[in-house]
Amino acid sequence: MCKYDVTSSSVYNNTEGRACSLLSWKHLQELPPPPLRMVLLKLTVLTTLLTGALGYTAQTCPSTVPESQRRDCHPEHGSTEATCAARGCMWCEASYQGPPWCFFDDSLASNTPAPGSCDNSICPSCIPEHQRLDCHPEHGSNEGSCAAKGCVWCPATTPNTPWCFFDPNVVVPGGSTSGGGHGDYSCSAVESVIPESQRVDCHPEHGSNQQSCEQKGCFWCPASYDGPPWCFYNQTGGSGIVVGPGGNNGVCPTNIVESNRIDCYPGGGATQGNCQALGCIWCESSVPNTPWCFYNGTFEDVGGEETYRVDCSPEGLNPIKCADRGCIMGAASLPGVPRCYFPPDRGYQAVGAPVDLPNGLLFSLKRVGGNAMFGGEVDPLAFLVEYQSDYRIHFKFYDPNNNRFEVPLPIGTPVKPLNTALYNFTWTNDPTFNFNITRTDTGATLFDTSMGGLVFEDQFLQIATKLPSVKVYGFGEHEHKTYQHDMNYQTWGMYSRDQPPAYKGNLYGVHPFYMNVEEENNAHGVLILNSAAQDVTLTPAPAMIYRTIGGVLDLYMFLGPTPENVVEQYTEAIGRPFMPPYWSLGFQLSRYGYNSLATVSDTIDRIRAYDIPHDVQFGDIDYMDEQMDFTYDPVTYAGYPDYVRRLRADHGMHFVTILDPCITTERSNYRPYDLGQEMGVWINESDGRTPALGKVWPPGASVFPDYTSPTCHDYWITLCKEFYGVIPYDGLWIDMNEPANFGTGSLVGCDQNNINQPPFLPKIWGDLADKTLCPDFKTHIGNMYDTHSLFGWAQSPPSFQAVEEASGKRAFVVSRSTFPGSGKYAAHWLGDNYSQWSNLKNSIVGMLEFSLFGIPYSGADICGFNGDANYEQCNRWMQLGAFYPFARNHNGIGYREQDPGAWDAEFARISREVLLVRYTLNPYLYLLFHQAHTEGATVVRPLLHEFTTDPETHAIDRQFLWGPALLFSPVLDEGMTSVDAYFPKARWYDYYTGAELSPSQQMTYVTLNAPNDYIPIHVRGGYVIPTQEPARTTTVSRTRPMGLIVALGADSHIPASGTLFWDDGDSIDTYANGNYFLSEYVADNNGLQAVVRNDGYRGIDSLTFGTIRVFGLSSAFSVMINGFPHSSFTFDSTTKELQITSINVGVKDLQSISWA
Repeated sequence: MCKYDVTSSSVYNNTEGRACSLLSWKHLQELPPPPLRMVLLKLTVLTTLLTGALGYTAQTCPSTVPESQRRDCHPEHGSTEATCAARGCMWCEASYQGPPWCFFDDSLASNTPAPGSCDNSICPSCIPEHQRLDCHPEHGSNEGSCAAKGCVWCPATTPNTPWCFFDPNVVVPGGSTSGGGHGDYSCSAVESVIPESQRVDCHPEHGSNQQSCEQKGCFWCPASYDGPPWCFYNQTGGSGIVVGPGGNNGVCPTNIVESNRIDCYPGGGATQGNCQALGCIWCESSVPNTPWCFYNGTFEDVGGEETYRVDCSPEGLNPIKCADRGCIMGAASLPGVPRCYFPPDRGYQAVGAPVDLPNGLLFSLKRVGGNAMFGGEVDPLAFLVEYQSDYRIHFKFYDPNNNRFEVPLPIGTPVKPLNTALYNFTWTNDPTFNFNITRTDTGATLFDTSMGGLVFEDQFLQIATKLPSVKVYGFGEHEHKTYQHDMNYQTWGMYSRDQPPAYKGNLYGVHPFYMNVEEENNAHGVLILNSAAQDVTLTPAPAMIYRTIGGVLDLYMFLGPTPENVVEQYTEAIGRPFMPPYWSLGFQLSRYGYNSLATVSDTIDRIRAYDIPHDVQFGDIDYMDEQMDFTYDPVTYAGYPDYVRRLRADHGMHFVTILDPCITTERSNYRPYDLGQEMGVWINESDGRTPALGKVWPPGASVFPDYTSPTCHDYWITLCKEFYGVIPYDGLWIDMNEPANFGTGSLVGCDQNNINQPPFLPKIWGDLADKTLCPDFKTHIGNMYDTHSLFGWAQSPPSFQAVEEASGKRAFVVSRSTFPGSGKYAAHWLGDNYSQWSNLKNSIVGMLEFSLFGIPYSGADICGFNGDANYEQCNRWMQLGAFYPFARNHNGIGYREQDPGAWDAEFARISREVLLVRYTLNPYLYLLFHQAHTEGATVVRPLLHEFTTDPETHAIDRQFLWGPALLFSPVLDEGMTSVDAYFPKARWYDYYTGAELSPSQQMTYVTLNAPNDYIPIHVRGGYVIPTQEPARTTTVSRTRPMGLIVALGADSHIPASGTLFWDDGDSIDTYANGNYFLSEYVADNNGLQAVVRNDGYRGIDSLTFGTIRVFGLSSAFSVMINGFPHSSFTFDSTTKELQITSINVGVKDLQSISWA
């Protein structure tokens, strides 16, 4: 039968397991061919959804509680109308993303029926039949099995209505409360041991229900008040383990003493039934912390290092399956250690000697030992090794007899050919095929597959390697709490998902790349080039176990040896980052929910009134006509094109518009749909012909452009260029491109097959179709099973090209979903974050990780997207965000205004001053982007990149650097007015005063004063930094005098050095065409020398130097510029800063400055 699931805006068919509309699957099978079928689906599905037949829509909601003030009545996820009504709460859809649909409404109290007060005397439940939530979805329910679950049994008068259902207000026979006791456990029994206030959430991802909860081995019990999770572990925050009723009537069929029992359900949630189904023994015990469900054996240690075990039951421990796979069951003395693991003789062996290639080897491997994991073993297997350069080695496992999907990412040819490699490759067949990659100079082993576990099956591929140290960085996209990974058996899933930042959740992009800092402080990086759903487990051995469900095992190693070298070599392979236009270094403002041009205008006016720098204004979907791409609302945004033109022409500002990859099918004469139909550019269903339908922001059903198709590139570029004629945008913001779908799979769900429901699912949130399209849908280059996580990556190049062709200027594209290589075409923001202090802090980690991933232009939504920011938090976030590469304040609809002009005059002053610092330093930031674009260097980088030999820097992620020379130490905690900042061994100067930190403060943490209007910034000695007098826009600031900060180094024999790169800021390929100015500067205790290396930009003629600051001099009594005395200078004997003013010498004409 079909049920509506509001957590995914879908309707599910219980019988067939396929999402459906209000039609049954049987009826769908009988529909006419696709074109007419599509029409019927729209009429049946969308009309029902939009008219609120299944509940209140946002427009018909009777509640007086504003959407922005709703208090979630079902915070543990998985809410439905039935569970909401059962709590006596209000169920209404929301008009925008964020507010809960199930919420408290005090006005409902008098209308909530009390238990037993229904007119129907036959059934004690007051829940209407159409709102019942099935408590026994599996076959064979009866009154007894229903009561055993603590649920209500009432015959229904309407077809396809569950007779066994949840109702927490009803006490069922036996004393249990309906609402989902766990197997033989009743809620009352659980609550006697685990109070609601001590529950630990077992299902933090969306979509929990009793079935999904119990599948995790956890308890499901409704809570009596707002807050506690309904699905929770059978442990409190302490170490006590909950045991429940049941047993063997006092008779235990084993002589295993209680102290030697090995828990068969270490994740919790054992019952007698599911215990014995695993082949384990169920015996009660009165001894605390003794498992009742345990293995039929003591499993003495069979030898070997526990932490090098490779899990042979990655989908969940099952002793029967473990034995069937030929794996070993063993005891474990440490938490997280696999109890079922691969034997040493399981894997592949090389057949004969490898074939010698010009720069590599080719092996033929045969499979040995054990049975299949999930079936479809590839045998024989090919293994290719390529020595691509001194610093890059490529190795790949693939099927020699069948083509499998491979990511179509062009890998760049190394600039330097193979000469003297930094690595050695060796292999052995003992006991199975394994190989080592070692560093030639130190002998450190960088990749060692001798721990076994190599599997290559059709839908399960796995490789495991020992690592040289626990200092691992990368893998994404996630909200990691620290930059350096926790290696205590942490598993991270990777599969692009419309998911706001949440710990452990797989987020918008996929980046299977990591960097490892070795014990000798060298660094190397590894790319695993695969786009299928995947996960990686990091263990304390240290080791890494990587699993994926498709494609091939295609790996590239980059030998560094410095962290900066690793990123340079990585971006050489996947593509150098794009060069951003200069205006994009300015402050940017956006929000979802201005809702009118008047509000936009008022917001910009008040920022201008406070004289706060503001370069870029974004347009979100609320400016569109019914949220449809390439339109604007002719009523609420009447005059919008002219307004944008005035912003650009009169105020020197720039405009970026949003585009979502979802095109409505519901509007006649809508060119984006009509043209797409004509060109045939949509993602299709599994038949390869029928356009896939989903529900996103526009009205009705949407189709999705297939950006892997060259025809789709032409389609997209055409539309973008046409829209430029309507609203002259300067950049594109491509959102929702995971791709996002408000339903599961499509309007008609997904077929039951091994593509949509693979035998193994990596540790991702939801299934493969959750909040997106069906995996068996077709794109130009393959099934969505393989191409899903490439959607945003594929959309970025045509969007980039469209901006260039439409504007004739340098492109600026910001993409939510990314993949290796995206940085060549797109920037990235860290998603729909929350106005929380933890998100503020974690944004630094995200920014550092995307630098590692080759996407240096990144940043978080300043002050948070979801929720109401408070004054202190937003103030500190403006200080930090002023130094994100992507400095944009953006928030969601329904929340309080949080732009820097929305608070008070003091807030505006603080924001203005910190942004003026940003604008002063923008020439240096622009130089760093030039170096990223041409050399692959990072822009924002962690301290460890510059001070790798100082182990203290390896875990620092509360501070960050711009390039090698500027150190930022922001306040990240509520109520703090000081920062404990670490200063590695170097000369450090206060940016604001030029005062030097004392040598005693090097290589230690220093408590810095940081009042509410101050962010500590320090300049590293040994560098010359270009600056410019700031203004309210970069358009104006670029015309103002330039400057330099000269920070003298610790060694008088090594001069401070720096570079100025300058061009017109927005022309295409200025560096490649030589249309730029570049000057180099060196300085010591006696003066500064300037050398022009390229003079290809005529605009430099109008720029002069105004002020030069010199830090670290002991004294200065005279100054000469280009050999002529200069009298406009001051020297502060306290801070030791020399400030030379009123220079008025052309930037290209400066040759030397001397001081004495």
